[in-house]
This record gives sequence, structure tokens and C-alpha cells, in this order.
Amino acid sequence: MTSDHDMLWRRCTLFGRVLLPLVDQEPWRQARRRETLQARDIDTAVGERMIEIFAALAAHAAALDASLSAAEFDALPLSAVADAATSKRDYELLAGLPDTIGDDRDGQAVNVFRLYTYKGGQYSHRLLLLSRELRYALRVLAERSPTSSPTCGDVFRWADEAGLPQ
Repeated sequence: MTSDHDMLWRRCTLFGRVLLPLVDQEPWRQARRRETLQARDIDTAVGERMIEIFAALAAHAAALDASLSAAEFDALPLSAVADAATSKRDYELLAGLPDTIGDDRDGQAVNVFRLYTYKGGQYSHRLLLLSRELRYALRVLAERSPTSSPTCGDVFRWADEAGLPQ
């Protein structure tokens, strides 16, 4: 049986996966992000995957801070995720992860994030740049929202309306 903590992590990784495709509904945004990544010498595919896992880690940290269960995750405000992405230290985002990460792709991305965190130097700088890209993506979605305080549940609803796999 899957624990609530594991279910929460799964919701967070799903959140990370749908974030960029939602932002990219305006195609120029994807082009801008890719130009920014390339200008910073970050491989586009790696950078976008790191933004996905960064979003999952920030959402997870914010959910843990708010003591939310997996069932309550949808109520988490996007602003809390954005704050976690930019105000928490990189290693703080790694705290409280499940002991095993079921999806190998997610596990590998978390390990790369962990390596960037502890290696420091240019890698820490890359994480700073990726956190800015994540915050920008969250801001774009918040600005599109008809409500004043959009939540993670709104992101899932928008992804469903856009036909994104969940």
C-alpha cells in the first residue's frame, strides 16, 4: 500500500510535469525559455527537466511546510510554491523526500539536483537560474488565472482542460 507521503510526492511530480506545457500554450514562451537556457550554457532538455523537478521539489517543500496531505495538495497556493522555489536553500528542498522515489526518471532528476546542490560553484548558479525560470512560469500561470490566488488544483484543472496527460 502506498503511503500518503509517497502519494504527496507523486502529486508534486505531476504538478512539475504539467507546468511547462501549460506555460507553453503561448509558443513564444517556450522559445524565450529555450533561448535563456542556451544563453546560460544549459542544455535545453536538461534545463527543462530540471525545472520540472525543481517545481516538484518546491511544491513538496511548501506542502510539507503547510502540513498538507496528498488529498489537500490541490489547495496549495501557487504563491507558496514560488516562495519555496526562491526563498528556500537548495538543500532545504531535498529535505523530507520519500526514501525511495518510484519513478526512475524522477529519481535520476532528484539526484542531479542533489549533485548540483552539493557541488556548488557554477552548478549552484545554474540552480539559481532555474529557480528564476520556475518562478517566472508560476507567475505566468498566476497572471492567467481568473482568481486572485490560484492553487495547484487550478493547475491540474487547466492541464485537464488543455488535454495534457496526467
